[in-house]
Amino acid sequence: MEFMTFNDMLRRAAWRLPDHQFIYWSDHNRSISYAQGEMYATQAAGALAELGVKKGDRVGIFAHNGLDYVIAMFGIWKLGAISAHISVLQKDNLAYFIQDSSPKVLIYTGDMHEFIAQVKANDLGVEHFICFDGRREFAHGWGELLEAAPPPPAVKVSDLDAAHLSYTSGSSGPPKGALLAHGYTARATHTIAERLNLSSADISLGVTSLSSSFHLVANLLPGVHRAMSIGVRKEWNPYDAWQEMDDRGVTFFAGNPLVLGDLLKISREKGAKPVGLSRCISGGAPLPPDVKLAFSNEFDVHIVESYGQSELGGFVALGYPRREAGKRFYAIGPGLPDRETIVADEWGNEVPVGQPGELLIRNNVMVGYWNLPEKTDSVIRDGWLHTGDMGVMDEEGYFTLLGRWSERIIIRGKVIFPRYMEEALVKHPTVHYSGVIAREDHESGQIPLGIVELYPGQTVTPLELLEHCHAILGAENSPNEVLIIEHMPMTPTGKIGKQELIRLFGKPY
Repeated sequence: MEFMTFNDMLRRAAWRLPDHQFIYWSDHNRSISYAQGEMYATQAAGALAELGVKKGDRVGIFAHNGLDYVIAMFGIWKLGAISAHISVLQKDNLAYFIQDSSPKVLIYTGDMHEFIAQVKANDLGVEHFICFDGRREFAHGWGELLEAAPPPPAVKVSDLDAAHLSYTSGSSGPPKGALLAHGYTARATHTIAERLNLSSADISLGVTSLSSSFHLVANLLPGVHRAMSIGVRKEWNPYDAWQEMDDRGVTFFAGNPLVLGDLLKISREKGAKPVGLSRCISGGAPLPPDVKLAFSNEFDVHIVESYGQSELGGFVALGYPRREAGKRFYAIGPGLPDRETIVADEWGNEVPVGQPGELLIRNNVMVGYWNLPEKTDSVIRDGWLHTGDMGVMDEEGYFTLLGRWSERIIIRGKVIFPRYMEEALVKHPTVHYSGVIAREDHESGQIPLGIVELYPGQTVTPLELLEHCHAILGAENSPNEVLIIEHMPMTPTGKIGKQELIRLFGKPY
């Protein structure tokens, strides 16, 4: 039995609620209806087909969030082509992504033109360039192409056909392109919409990049399933975003823990949440418990913590938009019904409830890593995707994430994970971001090093931060040292760049 494609999702939403707002683009105060979205996506498909794009071809999108980005994706998918999403934060590494995905067409925003010009000069195989902001010296103008577009060819797109390349964050090595099919991701995002209790009455805002799998599966695609009014922004500005949410009556917000912490800070300053906000979804990194508790206690807003990977096109586990009792309040939540998840030991055997192990997933995962069959075989074994993430499951099936196996710290043979130390550090009122890494040590093998970025204008000493951690965790479970840096390195998906921290600070002084 075939399941729906992304094209089916948009078409059905436009059929049910043609005049309902589809996308609101806050940077330009511009919106379109679902009927208009279907029309523009059809025009985009016709324009791309006129440039020679066929089923299975890759079309790269190297752009900021915006209405045109969304229309381009659906146009690509209507042709059975594959959208290759490249973050603008990877502009200095653009050649790597172009050579990896080999797109026939590359679409970009005008402020990236100098980087696109280098791709053109180096002749990396791109046949056509399209600029969202109008014609350039060697690039077609997006608006002109849509206006002149012929009807697209009829293309049979199956739920098993590949839809997009979702690049990993690069937090544990070079980014890899996870190839995701229509049906699995459509099914996954349907279950996500149900778990979050979304409806067409909801108004959303998503502020993470559309190049990340998190935005697609947390905001855009669940929103299309429910024909919601879906908000997108170019970049995160806490004050502007809070005001937009208040003005639009945003009910549902999708962001990573860092932006949720900023939103909490602004809400406290204003003494109120954005007026309509009732629930948020967090992803990309563990959510500090104090942020979740504060939203619930102070503003009656439920933060649903998700856990997923680029390799999934969905989530492994996801909470409900309600206040859970006891320890489950701080858990991610139970698994979703579109895939099977177990906690396993190093040999792949399921461990008893409450014991830590690696999370393994079966069904509804990526087709594989693009052009990396050996890497695919190394993570998908006997039908199970090995996530590299460590966690525990309770008797009701609620998962708590401990951290990446690659981020473990081994002290005289004892394995610890940095999550609780990072959460303790960020509880200090001066600390904006915190990361804990393993630093090599001649005596212990490794020691935990805490690294923090402070809020602007704040001052604190490393000793004060250590004493703060000792008060919460005890000296034995705290970092050995704390380092204060000016700017925390970030990955393109909004995670703290652990690999960069290890490169800079992981060796003995």
